[in-house]
Amino acid sequence: MLIARIIAWIGLIAMTGVIGYAFAFGNFAVEGAWITTHPWGIVSLVDLYVGFAIFSMWIVYRENSFARSAVWIALMIVLGNWTATLYVLLALYSSRGDWNRFWQGERVRV
Repeated sequence: MLIARIIAWIGLIAMTGVIGYAFAFGNFAVEGAWITTHPWGIVSLVDLYVGFAIFSMWIVYRENSFARSAVWIALMIVLGNWTATLYVLLALYSSRGDWNRFWQGERVRV
């Protein structure tokens, strides 16, 4: 589980840096429009949002609260896989070293 935590931390730090860089030096209105006019840009967006949907299914399964699931899913849509990485990191810590608890959350049977 330590390796998973290290990977999640590296991912979260890297994504935070890249997102900060994009906000500081990018122009989403121009660059976002470019993505939607190119076939591979469209493929990338579809791939991204299918991944969000699949990851969100795990969140809904794992969480006991509809409201908490809805908040996480909204964050996924807005912040992307940065949110997924944060969710994984929090799940790793809250599972207390138990992989079943990591995957199933409070649904795990003792």
